[in-house]
Amino acid sequence: MSDSSHARPAAPVLDVWCELQCPDCHTALDDLRALRARYGDRLDLRLRHFPLEKHKHSFAAAQAAEEAVAQGQGWPYAEAVLSRVAELDRKGEPFLVEVARELGLDAEEFDTALIDGRHILIVDADQAEGKAIGVTGTPTYVIGGERLDGGKSQEGLRERIEQIVDRLLAERQD
Repeated sequence: MSDSSHARPAAPVLDVWCELQCPDCHTALDDLRALRARYGDRLDLRLRHFPLEKHKHSFAAAQAAEEAVAQGQGWPYAEAVLSRVAELDRKGEPFLVEVARELGLDAEEFDTALIDGRHILIVDADQAEGKAIGVTGTPTYVIGGERLDGGKSQEGLRERIEQIVDRLLAERQD
């Protein structure tokens, strides 16, 4: 039997290996916003966790971001924390709950999630996958099989990502 209907291919995926206490990820925030504005739902932008040992609140921040995802506000929460990296450095975990409260999320649930560790496996899995594909720092972008390291410099990366996304979108239409 022949099925003449064609399922629409999924949107290209941009995995962003990020750490919410990372100054370079803070710098990348404008590029991420620009990509989201340009492509909307034509690009699946996925935050992947890669907490670094040198930032003592990064693992908790990754768990908090997953709680925000569970409450339907993953990107707004990640952006709010990334835009205030210095404050996270100073205040630590109470700041993560404070941001949740500011966004109208269930802050008590955030506090509980940080205590009970319900999102640890997600963070650990992201970090393990990142290490397996050669991620060594943040931000690192993976799209169309290409890994782009933003930890050294963000210069030119958004343009390169846009070239890849445009190519992948054009291939979808063929």
